[in-house]
Amino acid sequence: MSTFGALNTAYRGLTAAQQGMNVASQNIANAATEGYTRQRVDQSALATPARGLFSGGAMQPGQGVSVNAISRLGSSFLDAGVRSAGAQAGYASVRSSALQGIEGILQEPGENGISAALQGFWSAWQGAANQPDQSGPKGTLLNAANSVTDKISSAYQALDAQWTGVRGQAADAVNAVNAAAAQVASYNTTIRSTLAAGGSANELIDARAKLTDQIAGLAGGAVREQADGTVDVLVGGNALVTGGSVRSLALSGTPSDRIGTPVQLLWENPPGVAAPDGGELAGALSVLAPASGGSGGAIAEAAESYNKFATALAEAVNTVHRDGVTGAGTTNVEFFTIGGTGPAALSITGPTSTLGIALRASTGGALDTGIADKISQLGTGADSPDMIWTGIVTNIGVQSRGAQQHEALTDAAQASALTGRASQASVSLDEENVSLLTNQHAYQAAARVMTAVDEALDVLINRTGLVGR
Repeated sequence: MSTFGALNTAYRGLTAAQQGMNVASQNIANAATEGYTRQRVDQSALATPARGLFSGGAMQPGQGVSVNAISRLGSSFLDAGVRSAGAQAGYASVRSSALQGIEGILQEPGENGISAALQGFWSAWQGAANQPDQSGPKGTLLNAANSVTDKISSAYQALDAQWTGVRGQAADAVNAVNAAAAQVASYNTTIRSTLAAGGSANELIDARAKLTDQIAGLAGGAVREQADGTVDVLVGGNALVTGGSVRSLALSGTPSDRIGTPVQLLWENPPGVAAPDGGELAGALSVLAPASGGSGGAIAEAAESYNKFATALAEAVNTVHRDGVTGAGTTNVEFFTIGGTGPAALSITGPTSTLGIALRASTGGALDTGIADKISQLGTGADSPDMIWTGIVTNIGVQSRGAQQHEALTDAAQASALTGRASQASVSLDEENVSLLTNQHAYQAAARVMTAVDEALDVLINRTGLVGR
């Protein structure tokens, strides 16, 4: 190797060490930056040129070092694990939150729940039976009946409001997915052009990875990396993002829809039904689904349970009450009335006057209280309204507990996946300090080589031929 070749080798070492210090500094500066993936200088040794047939001479050393690229030390496998865990956690979180909301509407056990109102209702019948000639106990009975129907109605309205709220959250999630997908497509275009020009797109790839994680948490899906540096994002097996193009999602229906209305996730251009692979949208769609014999959406099933309970309560009381004589002297009168249209839980009403209450049987005397006695005992028995309500409360409680346990498991899995990726991709300050010191010493050594070569050249150029003078 010539002296000038040694100078070039030292220069290459100098620039490589400078790049190493720059990358270490970049890593240290972004140690606390969310989503940042550590980087390393990818170097390789430059071999000596092949010796020609007539080159002769001694063997030559290599020509120094080459900086090939600045590598991003991420793992597509670990990234996929984080996305999968995020999709499951998003799904479980929405379902758990919805079921806890339903459980909160029950207000059981507690003095404001329907169980307490039922006990007061049956007790009011017994009180009226004990004093059939007094108007006060009958007024208490009317209030107790109104308390039961009001609690049923207000709970159903709360479920309807919850359904509307979850649908609104789902609509917001769809907008967030579309916005993130548009940004991913924009990053794809920029990354592709940057890599084609020989530049480094590591920070752009980090930003894009955060967006794909967000999409996975909202709608599940998969990410496929392409040779040109772009990624395709698929939801339900269909492309949401392909290169620089985006296919948008939409939610069926309108914000004015009410509980029981079917809700679907739809593709736009061309239209079609989308099936999210998990995430918050899949969780929202599962709890928004119409009732289907116990296997439908959690909110609609709870609302249907209120309807069935209201119907069962009305039928149980009315069957006995029809055999009695009201204060107005009429027979075959129903105590509870359920409107012909609308949910039973909203249309159930009691008498508007104490004259509509029947305490005695049609065959009894003026002070007979056989009807009141029978109704006061309706709260007992395997098929009583109380047992029906207890079954509803128990079923919702079991579902809520199961959803909370599932949420805890998915949260733990997500935390584990994030920890695993962080162990690969996050910045270690100790490691970066070692890298910084290593490159600093390499820089100093390369500079010392250049100084030595410079001194040798000075002797050769400026002092050759001066010996003996």
